[in-house]
Amino acid sequence: SNLNINDVLGNYSLTLIDALDTLAVMGNSSEFQKAVKLVIDTVSFDKDSTVQVFEATIVLGSLLSAHIIITDTKQPFGDMTIKDYDNELLHLAHDLAVRLLPAFENTKTGIPYPRVNLKKGVPPDSHNETCTAGAGSLLVEFGILSRLLGDSTFEWVARRAVKALWSLRSNNTGLLGNVVNIQTGHWVGKQSGLGAGSDSFYEYLLKSYILFGEKEDLDMFNSAYQNIQNHLRRGREACNEGEGDPPLYVNVNMYTGQLMNTWIDSLQAFFPGLQVLIGDVEDAICLHAFYYAIWKRYGALPERYNWQLQAPDVPFYPLRPELVESTYLLYQATKNPFYLHVGMDILQSLEKYTKAKCGYATLHHVVEKTKEDRMESFFLSETCKYLYLLFDEENPVHRSGNKFMFTTEGHVVSVDERFRSSLWEDILPAGEDSLKAKPSELKAANFSSNCNRVPDERRYLLPLKSNYMRQIDRMVGLI
Repeated sequence: SNLNINDVLGNYSLTLIDALDTLAVMGNSSEFQKAVKLVIDTVSFDKDSTVQVFEATIVLGSLLSAHIIITDTKQPFGDMTIKDYDNELLHLAHDLAVRLLPAFENTKTGIPYPRVNLKKGVPPDSHNETCTAGAGSLLVEFGILSRLLGDSTFEWVARRAVKALWSLRSNNTGLLGNVVNIQTGHWVGKQSGLGAGSDSFYEYLLKSYILFGEKEDLDMFNSAYQNIQNHLRRGREACNEGEGDPPLYVNVNMYTGQLMNTWIDSLQAFFPGLQVLIGDVEDAICLHAFYYAIWKRYGALPERYNWQLQAPDVPFYPLRPELVESTYLLYQATKNPFYLHVGMDILQSLEKYTKAKCGYATLHHVVEKTKEDRMESFFLSETCKYLYLLFDEENPVHRSGNKFMFTTEGHVVSVDERFRSSLWEDILPAGEDSLKAKPSELKAANFSSNCNRVPDERRYLLPLKSNYMRQIDRMVGLI
């Protein structure tokens, strides 16, 4: 219940594992090889340690990402091969996933328990409540593992959880809540939003489709996106024209669509990046500008910001990457130098306010700039990686000819033909149509623009007209 403490670090070298592919993306083969050997030699999941299933799945993704980089015959990042490598990271990932499987047992809905003990299974006093993002954002990592091993189990349990959550959406609005009882399917948290508790559920509906080409994932995403537009979006219809307030996505009651509170949280800043992936670039530009204005005011994003009071509700900033991620993806889509300036601004704020003697520190209070003795692992796996890629035009991620996708923790995965076909037919319908992604289908419901529609003359102007920029600045109390 303490927002500021993640109680489940696992005791398995989390930061080391999380940062593996960051070293590869930065082209540092000697440190990558050293770090991989350290993981192989020292990391074990055979521990009497209770972990969050969602957080442990992130670790799974990092191991799989590093394994794919090591075994890639093209070696796009330079020589990242490991002498005498015998799939140890894949075996570690498999071992961890097997230890997570008890979370999916003995639940009447198929939605997993939020926590599991790596040695003993689900603790006897375990809660029957979990959040939508925690239970519904496992499919990318579990699906990759299943397809690398040729074992459908992992993908099957993750996909069953997604479908179970999807089946519980409101008949009236099509929205999902943020906390559900895994035994009864009853919504305990009826808030529908884009931030904590919900964020990566939507992200993984789209990314699962991109990676695996399963059309049902795209259908769910398009339906969810349409419902988000219908019920969560406030403000004028168009981003860059017309009268009215700037577009904003609010927290509403999943059954009625009525406003539940007047805060947004920093995790929502991922959403412009997701809109870029679906082609809704115009709306992404507007929403990104809102989060950036908050950053300019404080030199960081408070965990919760009350847009009505123009003040932080929860004032800490744990070095989160979401705004950087959206900045990076918007720059890739538009090539507008404005986003390089945003990146520079973020970088300078991090250097000025968060740099500590040994690493970078969580800001305890964005106004007072006090620090906490803590650096979350996602700082190295995401925040640093997206900042680096923003400025590195020649990076193999952009230039190698390979297509890459990022997991929810920023782990780089090649969009590979291997992941487009499964060796089983019991859970995934076979046949050309179901396995091959059709780019023409990948478009947003209610989208107002598309990547290839950003005209050249707009690339060197502000992405948002200056009067709308000022309007957003006023909205967050900058002017």
